[in-house]
Amino acid sequence: MSTSPSSILLNVNGIEVIYNHVILVLKGVSLQVPEGGIVALLGGNGAGKTTTLRAVSNLLAGERGAVTKGSIELRGERIEALSTSEMVNRGVIQVMEGRHCFAHLTIEENLMTGAYTRRDGKAAVAQTLEKVYNYFPRLKTRRSSQAAYTSGGEQQMCAIGRALMANPKMVLLDEPSMGLAPQIVQEVFEIVKDLNTREGVTFLLAEQNTSMALRYADYGYILENGRIVMDGAASALADNEDVKEFYLGVGGGDRKSFRDVKSYKRRKRWLA
Repeated sequence: MSTSPSSILLNVNGIEVIYNHVILVLKGVSLQVPEGGIVALLGGNGAGKTTTLRAVSNLLAGERGAVTKGSIELRGERIEALSTSEMVNRGVIQVMEGRHCFAHLTIEENLMTGAYTRRDGKAAVAQTLEKVYNYFPRLKTRRSSQAAYTSGGEQQMCAIGRALMANPKMVLLDEPSMGLAPQIVQEVFEIVKDLNTREGVTFLLAEQNTSMALRYADYGYILENGRIVMDGAASALADNEDVKEFYLGVGGGDRKSFRDVKSYKRRKRWLA
């Protein structure tokens, strides 16, 4: 990715991730996320997208996983040893796959939990809450409803809104389209793009809906079996014939793996 070093927010360099001391899940994954960009991690189920996000947010320990090789830097600072709370303090917030709202709390109570680490006063938090409601007017309508009795789309909006309450610099968004109706998926992605454009929030999103992700992202990385097999500008990936065949449902053929296609050239990544 051709971006000047000063504008790189996140730099993942050749990481390997192992679960339970034996299961190798990521195999030399390298990627960069520029400040103010939207970068998509693409690939099928089990490709390693969620593991990559958890490696960045330091949520691997809870899954008995660990980064065993490589480095992860946020604005040039090594972050592998930081706790998840320290990552939050640096403005990195993850929205987990599956929405994960507190079912017994109201929508507004859920949103307010995202402001728990804020130290800039009630007025500033109230201002952010109003901003979240401006982006998600449906949440304002349902603010007093228990999350358990809201729709999947409303819960996804609540999960993203809760992340925004922490005033993040970068949001790690895991499978935002999962289980949602197509029109709700588009609405969620439109809001992501709007937040990126108007608020300058950086997004690294893992998504199986390749078509939707490439429509809204600036840059994409395709993961397969724990390795990055292709990356490029979102527009270039969307126009790539092999990407169309494997991930956009266009074309046909008997190929078993994206790694077998002629245009695939594995780029070796060496640690400095």
